[in-house]
Amino acid sequence: MLSITYVSTADRLLTKPELLSMLAAIRPRNEALGLSGMLLYRGGNIIQTIEGPDEVVDATYAKIEKDARHKGVLLLLRDPVEERLFPDWSMGFHEVSAGDLAEVDGYTEFLRRPATASLGDRAAPAYRLLELFRENMR
Repeated sequence: MLSITYVSTADRLLTKPELLSMLAAIRPRNEALGLSGMLLYRGGNIIQTIEGPDEVVDATYAKIEKDARHKGVLLLLRDPVEERLFPDWSMGFHEVSAGDLAEVDGYTEFLRRPATASLGDRAAPAYRLLELFRENMR
């Protein structure tokens, strides 16, 4: 199994309906492909960790690199893993209020947690990169 983490910039700022639509569309597609992970979005900046079968993760990343909605795609981490850090695929963003997300599957409060909240001993390099994004992207 493979885990990759990349950063990119959206080609434009995404609206609340677009973010919710992305979450609704991407989550079932990733599940069908055997992918899990976490995508965080704030102010046009994206960081995502994708985990799953090597060939599926590589193919998905290759599509992301060619996707015109992303600029400056930069691979930060590519590691074989024995166990998933993120058993489901989820997405977090500040552009939508918590009330808008009460019924939304796959939304994570990761960006809204205090910077002191972490996985502790499970703080794998991919998770640490996501924490750095949370702590530093304003």
